[in-house]
Amino acid sequence: MSEQITVGELTARFLEACGVDTAFGVISIHNMPILDAFGRRNTIRFVPSRGEAGAVNMADAFARVRGHLGVAITSTGTAAGNAAGAMVEAQTAGTPVLHLTGQIERAYLDKHWSYIHEAADQPTMLKAVSKAFFRVWSPETALGTLQEAVRTALTAPTGPVSVEIPIDVQEALIDVPAHIAPVPLGIAQPDPAALDAMAEILAKARRPLIWAGGGARHASDEIRVLADLGFAVVTSVQGRGVLPEDDARTLGAFNLSPPVESFYAGCDTLLVVGSRLRGNETLKYTLKLPKPMLQIDADPQAHGRGYTADLFLAADAKPALAGLAARLKGRLKVADGFAQDVKAARDEAEIQLRKGLGPYEKLVDALQKAVPRDYVWVRDVTVSNSTWGNRMLRLFDSRNGVHALGGGIGMGAAMGVGAAIGARGRKTVVLSGDGGLMLCVGELATAAQEQADMLLIVMNDRGYGVIRNIQDAKFGGRKYFVDLHTPSFPDLARSLGWKHTLLNDIAKAESTIAQAVAESGPRMLEVDMVAIGPYASAFAGPPVRKAS
Repeated sequence: MSEQITVGELTARFLEACGVDTAFGVISIHNMPILDAFGRRNTIRFVPSRGEAGAVNMADAFARVRGHLGVAITSTGTAAGNAAGAMVEAQTAGTPVLHLTGQIERAYLDKHWSYIHEAADQPTMLKAVSKAFFRVWSPETALGTLQEAVRTALTAPTGPVSVEIPIDVQEALIDVPAHIAPVPLGIAQPDPAALDAMAEILAKARRPLIWAGGGARHASDEIRVLADLGFAVVTSVQGRGVLPEDDARTLGAFNLSPPVESFYAGCDTLLVVGSRLRGNETLKYTLKLPKPMLQIDADPQAHGRGYTADLFLAADAKPALAGLAARLKGRLKVADGFAQDVKAARDEAEIQLRKGLGPYEKLVDALQKAVPRDYVWVRDVTVSNSTWGNRMLRLFDSRNGVHALGGGIGMGAAMGVGAAIGARGRKTVVLSGDGGLMLCVGELATAAQEQADMLLIVMNDRGYGVIRNIQDAKFGGRKYFVDLHTPSFPDLARSLGWKHTLLNDIAKAESTIAQAVAESGPRMLEVDMVAIGPYASAFAGPPVRKAS
């Protein structure tokens, strides 16, 4: 007689076969067969978040740091709805997240009988926030559906995928399949003729530039080879670290500062790799970029979005860049002084940014000095991140930067938990504002329970600092709805089992930050921005080109 297991256990075994060692979520009556199998098998670490949004944020950050699949498990109905905003973030970032959600029994499904925990049209909601949506209609189709869901999530352009498994399906018994394994992934290989054509154009360049986005993070080695041939590199914020940001050949993410735009004018060819050239990083698509522009992207639909490339190649970044490097070896003759011009543009961009920091220049320098080279840098949307966190604090690996790419506040702390767990012993530093932190404050309890090694820097200005600045710039300084009641962060930290340190004197930044970074476990560093004072330049939203 063959062995029988529940579909819940099949799900656990399949995830193990995919190499999943950690999952995040909230236990519920509509996912208990899966989580019961997790507990009995004791192979996958399950991190119990305090909310479904936090679970998906954690899985998202975990996947970005690991470069593999993230897994979040929620219940159905309102619980799945709670995850929607975090799914939008994962979708924006192109993160391969498998979102497993329960569903009510099939006998009552889609009948609109107001059955408890049913959402009226949950599939439509999940389709809107996912790369793809699947429903497991029977025990017999569970494995095939899960295989296709994981394949879809991990196939470039990657993204979050939702799978509904009704509770009666999870509980159903099936024979153990002979083979429980993921489907091999297909990688979009470049057309050799297109590579030849690109190489012919690039071989004539004397001042060539690569713009690398998030879709090139797995191609760091290939980008390094091209930099060795003479290419300069600039990145989107999502592509940071494809070259270590202390490498003189990279402009880092100083991609729209005036000195760098002036540098672009002297470049004679641009190769865009795995980047959407997003509006907030291109002055709403008016940033003057070098021509001719060549583009490589795994998504054929990226052709013509925002900017139109002179030559477009639909392919994965890694084999495409390797093919170009092989074709250009010994052929590229870069102009004298080009490397020095790269460094000069980067230095001038940083000097201009520093002028706007005011007293916080000392904080940034102290933090850079204190963090180890392999640290993970997680950022929520806050004034400080927009001012310096997205560009100035240097990253040295393409998997060590995590930020709220979609622009929604309140995801940083939860992302920090996922990143810290995925970092495998590397120090995780998280930047948050006091307003944003309160949206996911419950996940601080998750961090304490899991003993996540994360330093949470809370920039406390008692409100929504970016909105205040926008009100000053565009609404005559009228301040409505931006001043917030904030908790006593020392008391909050102690109640959750966190250590707390207050920085209210910028002269003590170096010693205070060094001590906070050196200590392990969850620690909060509160920066009293009211005591320290304002930035020299007020950030009031993404920069735009001024009308001439």
